[in-house]
Amino acid sequence: MNTTSISLPPRLAQYYALTKPRVVQLIVFCALIGMVLAVPGLPTVEQLWRMLVASLGIWLVAAAAAAFNCLVEKTIDAKMKRTAWRPTAKGELSDVQALAFSAVLCVAGSIVLYEGTNALTMWLTFATFVGYAVVYTLLLKPNTPQNIVIGGASGAMPPVLGWAAMTGDVGPEALILFLIIFLWTPPHFWALALYRVEEYRKSGLPMLPVTHGNAYTRLQVLLYTLILFAAGLMPFVYGMSSWIYLVAAVLLGAGFCAYGYALWRAYSDALARRTFRFSIVYLSLLFAALLVDHYVL
Repeated sequence: MNTTSISLPPRLAQYYALTKPRVVQLIVFCALIGMVLAVPGLPTVEQLWRMLVASLGIWLVAAAAAAFNCLVEKTIDAKMKRTAWRPTAKGELSDVQALAFSAVLCVAGSIVLYEGTNALTMWLTFATFVGYAVVYTLLLKPNTPQNIVIGGASGAMPPVLGWAAMTGDVGPEALILFLIIFLWTPPHFWALALYRVEEYRKSGLPMLPVTHGNAYTRLQVLLYTLILFAAGLMPFVYGMSSWIYLVAAVLLGAGFCAYGYALWRAYSDALARRTFRFSIVYLSLLFAALLVDHYVL
């Protein structure tokens, strides 16, 4: 189903759909958290402008990666109900159009980041583009059931990019945020793969439920939620946050573990869907709690 609800002329709407808006919005949100946490206290006008420019640049490059992914996976997308609506899968946009669109966005985003933030942020963001669009999409996803684990490094980069945009370096705080998203990615995607297993089997992608079965995947989801629970406490342990974040991390982590345990004990597609949806809520609220904690205390 098309997830874009913005009202645009048909052709523009097709290009907009290639950017995977909801995914990119979450990426920019996580990057923004990295920017905010890198600035002690309230940001100055100059710092706010840098945050705005960095968010724009990151959005452009992330959208470019999404468009390239749609191009490369158009045949696979056409076989799966949740992605068959994409313009590349339906043949509404040609390969040349999609590739040119991705290239323009990537170049524009790189220029914005280089001129508006610093070279480190630009190169890290470009490396993230290559990691997702090339390493994950072309090499890992079609060849190994550990694609989500290894490829998760690219998806975990947004807070690092945000931190680098404001400070010009990569601190341990940014790496902690990276670790949280890195560990969140497998249970998030495997919950989806569990109830979409037949679609993945039909597409030929070696997702974990296809290659190792339902029971093994459920166990992996549970184990990752337990490890993620511990990682979620690290901002408090390291001194990045106070008790406001700690309470949120414990409650959200316990909730995700409860879903993982329930899924492991007794599987159903409905429960897998709820687990997938909660994983999105988990990450959004966890990072929102970091934001609130940063300004309240």
